[in-house]
Amino acid sequence: MNESHLLKLIESRSRGLALAGADLLVGPGDDAAVVRTAGGDRLVLTVDQLVEGRHFESGTSLELVARKAVARSVSDIAAMGAMPVWAMATGLLPEGFAQGDELFAALYKWANAFSCPLIGGDIASGPGPMALTVTVCGTMEAGHEPKLRSGAKVGDEIWITGPVGNSFASGWHLSFEPRIEIGRGASALMDVHAMIDLSDGLGRDAGRVGRASGVTLEIDAAKIPLRDGATDWRTAIGEGEDYELLVLGKGLAGKLAGLIGPIGVVRAGEPGAVVIDEVGVRHDVGGMGWDHA
Repeated sequence: MNESHLLKLIESRSRGLALAGADLLVGPGDDAAVVRTAGGDRLVLTVDQLVEGRHFESGTSLELVARKAVARSVSDIAAMGAMPVWAMATGLLPEGFAQGDELFAALYKWANAFSCPLIGGDIASGPGPMALTVTVCGTMEAGHEPKLRSGAKVGDEIWITGPVGNSFASGWHLSFEPRIEIGRGASALMDVHAMIDLSDGLGRDAGRVGRASGVTLEIDAAKIPLRDGATDWRTAIGEGEDYELLVLGKGLAGKLAGLIGPIGVVRAGEPGAVVIDEVGVRHDVGGMGWDHA
């Protein structure tokens, strides 16, 4: 079972969830869940894991491993337009692992750096590769609204916060900056209708927005910004681990600093995403991306 199929199954089985003493505003199927407490606070919650050999190579410095483990969950919080406030972490460490203090110090450092200090967690050992899981809680400020994958509208412009492609070879996947302030700014604008964190690739993640919103995201190949070393748009949009934000809305030029584009437009049509190449051929790219499973 691949990741996309499993996520779809989880989402379908989670419909109708109810919480005791709180309201579930956004459940499975977006970058993060949103819960309204009895006191009226809106908490934005996400969890992600980092597996040695899958998300980072053996021998990568623990400093960079810890940074990525925290930053990728913070990026999900940014995609909802929230601000991170605390984190919890678990570690499955290989038997005989002797650098626990160093790893914890790095997790502690980066959680503080991203304004979500560690408030708890758990450690276990096992025979397999290292795996770190980080939960981050954010808050949605008054006057700000979460931007969901399902909010895109026909006529929306498609903007992006940075180049894509060549993330692994360039080391970007270990050193990216979660777009917290851009996400926060977007959540205060009524003209922004949808956002998503580009962790699985521009193609696959744009397709998720299109399917959730019931529209076609039409992207111009010539306008896709490519990271240094990325050879072509086809490879770049499917590699994943870019951790940029895709931002969709109307009339966004000059309203939100840090955006590149527009790189396309939202159309009525088959839900998903297409790229129009240099000779006008349309390519279905909704399945082009990186599978974590």
